[in-house]
This record gives sequence, C-alpha cells and structure tokens, in this order.
Amino acid sequence: MRFKEKQKINFTLLSDPEHEMIEVYGVWRMKKFMGRSFMGIVRSTFLIGPDGKIEKIWDSVSAKGHAKEVLAEVEAKK
Repeated sequence: MRFKEKQKINFTLLSDPEHEMIEVYGVWRMKKFMGRSFMGIVRSTFLIGPDGKIEKIWDSVSAKGHAKEVLAEVEAKK
C-alpha cells in the first residue's frame, strides 16, 4: 500500500505469488543472465480494453522509455 501511495498509482496492482496469472499470460519463461539459465518473469505490458480484452502486447520490454510508449498508445485510442 505504501508503494502505491508513494508512486500515486490510481489503479489496482496485481500480486501473483503462486504464478497463476503470469503463467496464463505466458510471461513466466526461461531467462539467461551472466551465463546462467533460470525461470523468471519476462517484463511485458498488456493493454487491456474496457471490455476486458487484450488490445496490445509489448513483449520483452526495456523499462527505459516504455511508459511513454504505452501512454502514447492509450492516448491514441481516445
């Protein structure tokens, strides 16, 4: 809750410690880092419309500049 307030987030955040949703969305995958392979969450963004359907997927994104890209897409749909 403190993170949400500190960041001034005005939407519900999802916590998924049992990996139920991340597996459904296909983002729990094999990753590699420094020659080591392991399972982990692949950073992805899903734009979900008012009807609950996925409108756009950004897969394996880099955090830098990505929020602006998503915001531009949301603004374009208005």
